[in-house]
Amino acid sequence: MLARLVAAAAALLLSACASQESARTATDPMEPLNRAIYQVNDVPDRYLLKPVARGYRTVLPNVVRRGIGNFFDNLTTPRSMINNFLQGKPSRGGSDLGRFLLNSTIGIGGLFDVASAVGYDVYNEDFGQTLAVWGVPNGPYIMIPFFGPSTLRDGIAFPLDWQANPLIHYDDSSIRDKLLVLRAIELRARLLAADQLITGSPDPYVTVRESYLQNREYQVYDGDPPIDDDFYDDFEDFEDPEDE
Repeated sequence: MLARLVAAAAALLLSACASQESARTATDPMEPLNRAIYQVNDVPDRYLLKPVARGYRTVLPNVVRRGIGNFFDNLTTPRSMINNFLQGKPSRGGSDLGRFLLNSTIGIGGLFDVASAVGYDVYNEDFGQTLAVWGVPNGPYIMIPFFGPSTLRDGIAFPLDWQANPLIHYDDSSIRDKLLVLRAIELRARLLAADQLITGSPDPYVTVRESYLQNREYQVYDGDPPIDDDFYDDFEDFEDPEDE
């Protein structure tokens, strides 16, 4: 019985590895090109953006960084509102509208997150998620120069997300461009905690890819992705040891 269990477990493990390899190939058919872009993106990130983000965290007090983060997060609320309505979630869209009005006024341009303090939930919907809700599949995984991991569906939706940012429509290009640079630094500073996980992994490219895809699935299903029953189905042919 023990020998049969060991043999069955080994067969299951090999089958799972083969399925995962097949899934990776289907998800990332352009892997050689994506890896090359990943390496190119890594150079300015490693030698410019990451050191600046570390300095940003070191120099600015936490309360100042939180205010900056709140300001930029507030600017994404109109995009989330639009997409919540497009996805047929009017209550969430209304909540986003209330958040934006409160934080833009009482919160002094979004520097203070007054809306969360009075019970408004935070949502972060984008046009890629809306396309997913409408039934558009992920498509292949792609690595976008300078912007990083994405899928074909999210890449197509990216220009709409960009246009939904009120900041890029600000007329004073000098102030606008400085704020966009600050936004990039602020976002990179948020990701510093994940660096150890990525650099310590056997294959950082795969770690970034799988993390991105899993996170996107989590976002598309509003934190409740469907359970994959295929893994459990593999155990159906096992005999219960107590039945021996």
